[in-house]
Amino acid sequence: MSTTDVTRYAPEWLALREAADAAARAPELLEPLRLRLPGSGAAPADRQGRVAPLVIRDLGCGTGSMGRWLAPRLSGRQHWILHDHDPRLLELASTRLPRTAADGSPVTVATERGDISRLTAERLMGTSLVTASALLDVLTREELDGLVAACAGAGCPALLALSVVGRVDLAPADPMDAEITDAFNAHQRREEHGRRLLGPDAVAAASVAFARRGMTVRVQTSPWRLGAGAGTPADAVAAPGAADGAGRAPDERLSRRLTAEWLRGWVGAACEQRPDLASRADAYLQRRLEACEAGELSVVVHHSDVLALPGRTGGIS
Repeated sequence: MSTTDVTRYAPEWLALREAADAAARAPELLEPLRLRLPGSGAAPADRQGRVAPLVIRDLGCGTGSMGRWLAPRLSGRQHWILHDHDPRLLELASTRLPRTAADGSPVTVATERGDISRLTAERLMGTSLVTASALLDVLTREELDGLVAACAGAGCPALLALSVVGRVDLAPADPMDAEITDAFNAHQRREEHGRRLLGPDAVAAASVAFARRGMTVRVQTSPWRLGAGAGTPADAVAAPGAADGAGRAPDERLSRRLTAEWLRGWVGAACEQRPDLASRADAYLQRRLEACEAGELSVVVHHSDVLALPGRTGGIS
C-alpha cells in the first residue's frame, strides 16, 4: 500500500471529504433504484404483516458516509451490513449510521470484517442492494469481474459511487496541470503487490462487465466542486466532527481545507509515480496552495456513479 493510500482511508480524511461526497453523489440514480427495490411493489411480509427489511451491503464502508447519505433517502425498514477490513472504521461507521429511514421506519446495522473481493453470489442471496463509494478504481479487473458476477448471480442491484475518471479541471490553469494529471492517472493504474489497479478505467470496465451479465447500467457524473465559489449545498450531509456546534464547518473554510488536502495528495501521488517531477512539483504545489488560501483557485475533480440493475437484456445509458 502506498503512502497516499494510507491517507485515503484515514478517518480524518474521510470526515473532511464527506460533505463534498454528499454534494457530488448523483441523486438522479435514486428514482430508478427505488423502483427496483423490493419495497416498491409486492414484497414478502412476516407473520405480523410487516414487509421484510431491505438488506443493504456497503462494501469498503469507511466511516459509513454512504449509509448516512442513502438511508434517509430510502423508505421502509432497512438492515445495513457494513463491510471493511479495518475494525476501527467499522466501529465508527456502525455508531454513526442513521437509525431511521425517510418514512421513519427503523434502520439496523451489522458489521462484517474481511476481504470484500471474496463475495460470491451465494453470499449475496437475500441482499437487496450492494453499495460502495470510491471503491471501483482500487479494484483489479479480476476483482471487479468477481463483484459483478456475484451481484448478477444473486440478482442484486449495485450502486457504486464516486469513482475517479481521470479528469481534473483547475482554474486558473497552470502549465503543469496536464503533467501532474497524467502522472496521477498512471499512479491510479499502477501495479502493486501483483495487483494492477483499474484506476480511471474502472467505470467503463464496470459498465461493460455488468451489461455483459445482462444487467442494465446507468452512469451519472458526480464531480467534486472545490475551492472558489464551490460551497456546500444546504442538504449535503455534514462531515462528522466538523468545526461548529451543529456538526458543520463554514462552507468556505471546509472547502478550502479539503482543496488543500486534496492538492497535497494529488501532487504526492503524481510524484510517487514520477519522482523526476518532484523539484518542479514542489513549486507547483506551493503556487496552488497559495491560490487556494487566497480564495482564487477552483477545482473540479470528475467522478462517476454507476447503478447496475438486474434486467433481461442489459445495456448502458
